[in-house]
Amino acid sequence: MRKRRQGTRREPTIALINIVFLMLVFFMVAGTLSTPLDKDVTLVRTAELEGRAPPDTLVVHENGRMTYRGNDIASAEAFLQARPEDGREVVRIVPDAALSATVLVDLARALRAAGAQRVVLVTERGLE
Repeated sequence: MRKRRQGTRREPTIALINIVFLMLVFFMVAGTLSTPLDKDVTLVRTAELEGRAPPDTLVVHENGRMTYRGNDIASAEAFLQARPEDGREVVRIVPDAALSATVLVDLARALRAAGAQRVVLVTERGLE
């Protein structure tokens, strides 16, 4: 009787390559689904802040002009009225980097007074 030779098992690298390729395709598709922000807004930079980019935000430009989904908004009350009833609990603001802090604080206070329970600032994550 002959001894059976112990064969070396090869690792299934093709399966690993397929999984990595599918993940690449998934993230390419998922990354293109979000709508871009206004081109004339420069985001505030922060480092090591956890958060997510929400689809419905109030964009505040450098001069204090506010837009929501591309339309100009006159006041915090008008912004809350333009949102659906269930979207008034948490309000997200995308401020321009050159926006005055006092204007931003006044806007946050006006949103809270108009019925927003929580005001969140959306910023650009720092890469440092």
